[in-house]
Amino acid sequence: MIKNPYSLPLCLSGAAALVAATSCSSEKNKEQEEKFNIVYIMTDDHTAQMMSCYDSRYVETPNLDRIANDGVKFVNSFVANSLSGPSRACMITGKHSHANGFYDNTNCVFDASQQTMPKLLQKAGYQTAIIGKWHLESLPTGFDYWEVLPGQGDYYNPRFIEMNNDTITEKGYLTNIITEKSINWLENQRDKEKPFCLFVHHKACHRNWLPEMKYLSLYEDKTFEMPDNFYDEYEGREAAKTQEMGILKDMDIMYDTKMYKPEGKSRLKGAYESFVGRLDEADRKVYDSFYQPIIDEFYKKNPKGKELAEWKYQRYMRDYAKVLKSFDDNVGRLLDYLDKNGYLKNTLVVYTSDQGFYMGEHGWFDKRFMYEESMRTPLVMRMPDNMKQKAKGDIVEMVQNIDYAPTFLELAGAEIPSDIQGVSLLPLLKGEKPANWRKSLYYHFYEYPAEHMVKRHYGVRTDRYKLIHFYNDIDVWELYDLKEDPKEMNNLFGKSGYEEITKLLKEELVRLQKQYNDSIEEKLANK
Repeated sequence: MIKNPYSLPLCLSGAAALVAATSCSSEKNKEQEEKFNIVYIMTDDHTAQMMSCYDSRYVETPNLDRIANDGVKFVNSFVANSLSGPSRACMITGKHSHANGFYDNTNCVFDASQQTMPKLLQKAGYQTAIIGKWHLESLPTGFDYWEVLPGQGDYYNPRFIEMNNDTITEKGYLTNIITEKSINWLENQRDKEKPFCLFVHHKACHRNWLPEMKYLSLYEDKTFEMPDNFYDEYEGREAAKTQEMGILKDMDIMYDTKMYKPEGKSRLKGAYESFVGRLDEADRKVYDSFYQPIIDEFYKKNPKGKELAEWKYQRYMRDYAKVLKSFDDNVGRLLDYLDKNGYLKNTLVVYTSDQGFYMGEHGWFDKRFMYEESMRTPLVMRMPDNMKQKAKGDIVEMVQNIDYAPTFLELAGAEIPSDIQGVSLLPLLKGEKPANWRKSLYYHFYEYPAEHMVKRHYGVRTDRYKLIHFYNDIDVWELYDLKEDPKEMNNLFGKSGYEEITKLLKEELVRLQKQYNDSIEEKLANK
């Protein structure tokens, strides 16, 4: 039996069938020929538990949720290396850190001459632009237009590096400015005869969570729910004990919680003075008038121990949520612009973060560990209206940030080079259920010794289990059953009854290392 290629009703025949078939074929070819635009919005350190379509306990993010509500939400989205620069390098190359050469934020400069997804899009006829955070040390390549932040960037009256290598200062709040520059590029600076890929890269919600002036008082009447493992004692988890990212002991009282005293001492006092020193006189007066009463009360009460830990947690959550509020507002501004100007008909809108973050889980802030809160990241996409076949709702398959490059390339009709290690998400975006979709993910973190002192480690994650090996100055394994222990409190490695699953996970880990050509096991064996 010959399959009907156009899914035509069997009662059609002759001229009617030919007309219908021609019509279907024409529509199919039209979609194939259409060049869809891409708007890729990315934040720094925004975590899924602080996005209301994932977790409604803490904040509302109505504009981010719009993307999910009109498209898809990936509920199993992860990164390959939970650190800002390396994560961005993974995204832009479609390769793991060892393959793209950008391992950590302390010793690496991104090799700007290497193959990247924006360069491949340019070859496919796309105009490319990036505005905002770059954080890869070298200047951007593969972009027809760019304006990027030096280093981490500044929330207040920020500096931008322009394409002529001049550094300029803009007045205002960084999140607003990045959005304004992005809209201006869409409106006035791009070649409207070409399809485009625009990267809108925000500093929010990166430490030290400096709010926009109009939101200084927001959330001050809210008491945030504390994670039930806030006072984790890290039993059976040696690497977790030695980190330096605890809210009580490592969160800087001036830099992070803004409890500034001119005569006081803190490790990051100078950095804080530099950041708030960027405010003009009028805004500094507003800023100080808000924080000074809190500062006075704090030093009068002088909390210690658990009282101090919980006070710091509430300050952290409030300031983080304020920074997030400004970002969500700006997502709304950008979506409204795209809608009003007809871009949503043929534009893929993507939102994600460069990694997850700890909002008090295990008593922590920051990221780095392969544990769920930092390896997992929000990812939502709104497909172009003109895309004929598209998914809706939650996508459960495991995806990783190395997958974005091949996804954008396939959407653009460009060839995906064989050395790209990610896989295109386009079948999932079309609602397909590939039978051979990946069953595991590989992760590798390298930055040690460094800020927060998280040990080097690599591991494998399946839908249910996670196996981690901490190495370098330590040789410790951890095994978690994510179904029974989603908060990763009970290390099962070496315990009776888990020998077989440990063996299988180690075999899968080695398989992934061979697949991605990461020879860490061989290096360790030959030490």
